[in-house]
Amino acid sequence: MSGNSDPLTPRAKLAVTAGKAVAAASRAAGRGSGSVIGGRVALKLDPDLLARLAQHLDVVLVSATNGKTTTTRLIAEALGAAGPVVSNALGANMPAGITSALAGGSDARYGVIEVDEKYLAGVARDTDPKCIALLNLSRDQLDRAAETRMLAENWREGLAGSKAVIVANADDPLVVWAASSSPNVIWVAAGQMWKDDAWSCPSCGGVMQRPGDDWFCGECGFRRPTPSWALSGDHVLDPHGSAWPIHLQLPGRANKANAASSAAVAAVFGVPPQVALERMYQVQAVAGRYDVVQFQERDLRLLLAKNPAGWLETFSLIDPPPTPVILSVNARGADGTDTSWLWDVDYTRLSGHPICVIGDRRLDLAVRLEVANQNFQVCENLDQAVQMSPHGRIEVIANYTAFQDLRRRVGN
Repeated sequence: MSGNSDPLTPRAKLAVTAGKAVAAASRAAGRGSGSVIGGRVALKLDPDLLARLAQHLDVVLVSATNGKTTTTRLIAEALGAAGPVVSNALGANMPAGITSALAGGSDARYGVIEVDEKYLAGVARDTDPKCIALLNLSRDQLDRAAETRMLAENWREGLAGSKAVIVANADDPLVVWAASSSPNVIWVAAGQMWKDDAWSCPSCGGVMQRPGDDWFCGECGFRRPTPSWALSGDHVLDPHGSAWPIHLQLPGRANKANAASSAAVAAVFGVPPQVALERMYQVQAVAGRYDVVQFQERDLRLLLAKNPAGWLETFSLIDPPPTPVILSVNARGADGTDTSWLWDVDYTRLSGHPICVIGDRRLDLAVRLEVANQNFQVCENLDQAVQMSPHGRIEVIANYTAFQDLRRRVGN
């Protein structure tokens, strides 16, 4: 399909041009990438613009609480083997940001789109995706997102009867329940480290049984489906039972799981696992995550963790003690203003690491670390925390807006 097979209407062209102009003005004023404000203006001028921009693309949507941005990058890299790709690589994942991204990809064949969990059903309606990847659902932004069971219900209703191929994580009961309304699902055994949002059955409310890696509801019989793809150590097992090695520059088990799901998506579009996984090696960092930067004669590795599931995965990949750790937490609008989730994180996993806490809500974090019997110091800012740490590697873990603050400070 060529990008010119279905030209935009004059109104749509005007909307795209106006959106780009507003985005450029926003960038020039130093207010970020401008993609969100540009998309908002464009959608005001043509409310159907997202659907128009998507109509010549084979679209993949990626949604989850954790791992959306990274998986979107991995899939985009893999599908690049089959043709030009447009993607919202910087993570602007609501309709305005998605519209902006697609407006920049008129020659693309594939659209690989990260979607905020709450907008998945609406974006799926507009973009008529060929494939939707569902990775996990866990508690996040407790003040604005309804509890996870309600999100799963929104997905289940929004995807019922969808023509898209759904690539879904068989190890997350909430995702399985949400995807089960769809006629065409490919199940991936991607694992699930954080289980605290899936102890009751999403179908009937009964108690989940979890023998080994399996799960089922003893009351209604809802159970883990048989996966056709699986993460097995450092390999992806495909539906034929072949094992393909995962070579990533990104650290941790969670990213291997993201690679397994991405390989399954790539296969839907005819890209073989070996080709897909080899291309994923190109991804070194994702919107600053996992970057190692030099700052005040130290090597800072920047890690993003936005909710309990993310913090748990991040603790599993940091260097062993006595590597210093700096933790930064804010509670601004984009983070969610409720910090009670800090009590769901097992901070005893940081035992042996010297810890510095910074960020708007450093005192909330300090109370939590005190209860967890951790040794820590409260610092005013990143500069002070780094100065208190020895030379060498420092692991810096931050939630969303705290991470953006860090990137600005270190010039990343």
